[in-house]
Amino acid sequence: MRRDLRADIEACGYFPDLVEDAVILAVAEEELLDFVVHHEPTFAHDEIHRHVTVLALTPTRLIVGHTDDQPAEPPMTGIAAASSTESVALSKINTVVLTRVVSRPESYRPGSTDVAETWLSVGWGAVRRLDLEQASCPDPECEADHGYTGALVGDDLTVRMSAAADGPDRVARLARFSSALQRAAAL
Repeated sequence: MRRDLRADIEACGYFPDLVEDAVILAVAEEELLDFVVHHEPTFAHDEIHRHVTVLALTPTRLIVGHTDDQPAEPPMTGIAAASSTESVALSKINTVVLTRVVSRPESYRPGSTDVAETWLSVGWGAVRRLDLEQASCPDPECEADHGYTGALVGDDLTVRMSAAADGPDRVARLARFSSALQRAAAL
């Protein structure tokens, strides 16, 4: 499993030693049950910035590794890379949502490659997002201040892969990992 992890990290071509070392350091002596690697380049004007997320499943934890680049702080030049890992006890995970977007649902068959996108959302209560908007009433003539309304939403981790950007094999890999995480978190 660790050789397969290394091969997937190397396929991204993005600081493989740094990315792998961060994840393996977090996994430590535990068995690596499953993993998924997500490479997400972003473009800003004439620059490309790359982000790699590695999700690793052990018997007791979900490891979330993230490495991205950024311009080096002066007096350094070039780029720097920041690599972080978060370790989440499986017992702390309260939601694991697998969403699959299927093209041509009328002809979908189990095992089909018609899955255009896969989304994995995992919640363990570490991050919350507060979405606020001005409250209003149904009277179009009302000028009163009705305050604000909003929602407090869990926002710990979401990973999206699409067949167009990542390839159908990666989309299927994320679905398999999501399923394994759902089973592990339910124990």
